[in-house]
Amino acid sequence: MNTFFDKPFSEMPPAERAGGGLLKKTKGDKYIWGIVILLAITSLLVVYSATGSLAYKMYKGNTEVYLFKQFAFIVLGIIIIYFAHHINYTLYSRIALYLFLAAIPLMIFTYFFGATINDGSRWIKLPIINMTFQTSDLAKLGLFMYLSRQLSRKQEVIKDFKKGFLPLIVPVGIICMLIAPANLSTALLTGATGLLLMFIGRAQVKHILATIGIALIPVLLLIAIAVGTYSGSSEKQSKNLAVTELKSHGRIGTWINRVQDFIYADADATPYQIQQAKIAIAKGGIIGVGPGNSEAKNFMPHPYSDMIYAVILEEYGLMGGGIIIFIYLVFLLRCIRIFRRCPFAFGAFLALGLSFTLVIQAMANMAVAVSLVPVTGVTLPLVSMGGSSFLFTCASIGIILSVARNVEQIEGKTPIIPSSTANANGDILKPASDDNDKVKVKGFNKKVVEEMMD
Repeated sequence: MNTFFDKPFSEMPPAERAGGGLLKKTKGDKYIWGIVILLAITSLLVVYSATGSLAYKMYKGNTEVYLFKQFAFIVLGIIIIYFAHHINYTLYSRIALYLFLAAIPLMIFTYFFGATINDGSRWIKLPIINMTFQTSDLAKLGLFMYLSRQLSRKQEVIKDFKKGFLPLIVPVGIICMLIAPANLSTALLTGATGLLLMFIGRAQVKHILATIGIALIPVLLLIAIAVGTYSGSSEKQSKNLAVTELKSHGRIGTWINRVQDFIYADADATPYQIQQAKIAIAKGGIIGVGPGNSEAKNFMPHPYSDMIYAVILEEYGLMGGGIIIFIYLVFLLRCIRIFRRCPFAFGAFLALGLSFTLVIQAMANMAVAVSLVPVTGVTLPLVSMGGSSFLFTCASIGIILSVARNVEQIEGKTPIIPSSTANANGDILKPASDDNDKVKVKGFNKKVVEEMMD
């Protein structure tokens, strides 16, 4: 007869906490992970509040549809971040050129055959899943991956215009010119971010200034046309043949109107969405009217995407809006820290370039909401309602965390991968000797990176 002996709890090994294994595999900068979670929670709250009018129109007031949709995007985005941060960032150097080259025909296809939404042809409609895909997001990601690769490879000739600067500025110019016809503001922000990264990459200042001067020519021409054709009222402008002719060419008319509205509009002629944004800010005050209590969201165009920061200011006040700005600045500072600590040129530039594009986009979105700049069509990263832009933002953060994970391995916080690997720049990731603290680096090293930031 078999005798059963029950084992006391005291003799049993401690149970592993749920998700403990997954958390142990999560590496990279913990502050950036925390920022992702904070902005994701903010996104759920604000998108749920801001989609009331859209839900009433599309789903007879069922706002939970957009809540669950946003939650699904957040879950998918975090999965993308998790898998992207586990990929050795040197792989991104290998695919950078292919991604950049693939983005060019996609942008051309979008210009001629893309889906037109809100008077702009920026999207490709994906079959089966019936989801729109903004090709400029892929183009920006491919551009900054390729630009980081080129910066790391051209350090020895970076001061030479033909061998150093030209291979850097041509890709930036191509992508910006392809983005500009449908989204001028995104093209300008992308170009500015690229030039800023080149400046940090020690490109000649005179070459950068010359590029800025050339880029300012069409911008100043647009402003001159807007000023020269302004007649003081919409009725008079409709009779102006020059304005009518210009407005017939793509989105030039939209750009002219936005510049005129920003320069000339008084309290009575302010664009409708800016009026509503100002009302939202005024009602919000210091502490806000509380979550879900925004009234301007029911009148404001696109309160869940372009103008979501105005909803945040109304519901959470200037304190809530200030916290959002602080979060993005902390994100930038953590990425600069990764840049300073990374001994490899490609990884350092990659982390910094992707962080710049996200933070500059966030600042542009918030500046529009408070009327500091003309109206643009950029979203607030990780906060605006989910879409292709949200997922590409998550991919960018995953790549930044991949660089951070590699830095941790090099500094000995986690074991260095013993396999011998080399990126496209010739940076050897295998220790130069049996001592894991020594890493052979070609061209760039830690001291050079620190000198660039000091």
